[in-house]
Amino acid sequence: MNYQRISLGYYALVDAFAQLDLRDVPVLAHASLRSFGWVEGGADTLISALLPNVAALMMPAHTYVTMITPLAGPANNGMIYGRRQDQNRMAEPFSPNMPADRLMGIVPETLRQRPGAKRSMHPILSFTGINVDRALKSQTLEEPFAPIRMLAENDGWVLLLGVDHTVNTTVHYAEKLAGRRQFIRWALTEQGIIDCPNFPGCSAGFKPLERDLAPFTREIQVGEARVRAMPMSAIIEVVRNRLARNPRDLLCSDLTCERCNELRK
Repeated sequence: MNYQRISLGYYALVDAFAQLDLRDVPVLAHASLRSFGWVEGGADTLISALLPNVAALMMPAHTYVTMITPLAGPANNGMIYGRRQDQNRMAEPFSPNMPADRLMGIVPETLRQRPGAKRSMHPILSFTGINVDRALKSQTLEEPFAPIRMLAENDGWVLLLGVDHTVNTTVHYAEKLAGRRQFIRWALTEQGIIDCPNFPGCSAGFKPLERDLAPFTREIQVGEARVRAMPMSAIIEVVRNRLARNPRDLLCSDLTCERCNELRK
């Protein structure tokens, strides 16, 4: 049997996203273009269809290629020092024009290059977006998830476009509010290697949040993609309540995960 992927154009996407009723709120989106099937015009069409349906659009534009693993550092930091020296030699200094990491997918990088888009300056955990200038400027080395805080304070929503909660960075912000220990990482910049505190833990264990967040979630099917939207306030409340009941909740099951193993201690 021949399998033909669904083809989506701009107007079909606009009509679909309108069903989520997010025109008056800022949105932090996480997206997999491939999950939709065939989109005419690719990531640019997807973003063009999103913009008239949200008050403001932000996406993570993280740059892991800047990261450095030192030979030594503080104890209980969820990493083994002295490893990944080959990666250290390939590290690149952060610059505002550095592409978003390939793990982010093509959609955030396309948004970053769009006319009118701005980017924050964190050398690892930057964000990019349109109409989110104040949120992007709020980010500091000490508060990498300040842009999420700003959106949450303005009734922001999270939009999962063909992806699940393992890429939901708002959960990391909620973990910090719940008191979960954060880590220190290091980044190469044009001024040298700098400390990046309050680096989050692993996100591979976030899938169980789907059930708790179901009552707050708006869901539609767009092409082949499952698209879900939920208020940041609900995510934060659910995560804080779960971690209050069980401080080891939402950790991954990978026994080699250095950050989750550290948090289990």
